[in-house]
Amino acid sequence: MVVDARFSALKPLRSQLGMALMPLYYVAELPVRAWDTIYLQLTSRADLIAENESLRAEALLTKRKLQKLAALTEQNVRLRELLNSSELVDERVLVAELIGVDPNAFTQRILIDKGERDGVFLGQPVLDATGLMGQVVEVLPFSARVLLITDSSHSLPVQINRNGLRAIASGTGSSDWLELRHVGDTADIRVNDIVVSSGLGQRFPAGYPVGRVAAVDRDSSQPFAEVRVEPTAQLNRSRYLLLVFSAESGYGDVLPALSLDSEAVEADAGDDVAPTDAPPPSETPPAAPAAEEQNDAQ
Repeated sequence: MVVDARFSALKPLRSQLGMALMPLYYVAELPVRAWDTIYLQLTSRADLIAENESLRAEALLTKRKLQKLAALTEQNVRLRELLNSSELVDERVLVAELIGVDPNAFTQRILIDKGERDGVFLGQPVLDATGLMGQVVEVLPFSARVLLITDSSHSLPVQINRNGLRAIASGTGSSDWLELRHVGDTADIRVNDIVVSSGLGQRFPAGYPVGRVAAVDRDSSQPFAEVRVEPTAQLNRSRYLLLVFSAESGYGDVLPALSLDSEAVEADAGDDVAPTDAPPPSETPPAAPAAEEQNDAQ
């Protein structure tokens, strides 16, 4: 345990153990898969029709939102070009499934079914459908471990979406809330303010929702206010996650096989644009050098 904690000598052994344990995870998940299959076979036709109608309505609403987001994205690109800013890089994502949770009550870690063979790399941001979940801290050949943002050893730079006030969101060891540390007693922070990632740490892309301010306790005798933030991500309920390949965090050695870019979304929405596995060649290659030159200039 001492050697494993202080050195990396046992990392190859842990990788081999991770490969050996993958069949156990698969066997442990067989009852769930079997139950899902039986449930689908026994579901009545009326329930399927009702669910289909509900999904169609949700799909229409989602397409309407995507059309608005596409328009806003194009407008943002035009404004950045007017300001002589660097080109935007379309972020690529890879869908992963949660297959395990760390039983240690003092850590907030999960295990996903994508690993080094899928292009996953250390420090890669992980999201769910509602917000930022954490980052990859250990990569195995066919799986990876993710440290959640609520872990007591995790911190990330954030900002208040309403006024741009910057702060550091630190985990508390509880999946219910985060803490904004070293926030001045007179800082302009209100309950229900949305907290997003600022992108200053060069690890998490900017603009992803982190949480919502739940309580602000001010004490005139203390130099800092106590600010609690409820995570927007469903840390205890999300099963399917997104691994982000962004310019801020780096792309790793292998690009993912699945990418959800704007063209693919528009194609799914019924447009005439053909879906592609990667962004157009005329847009993607110049973006990475531009981002690197901007970082060097800063």
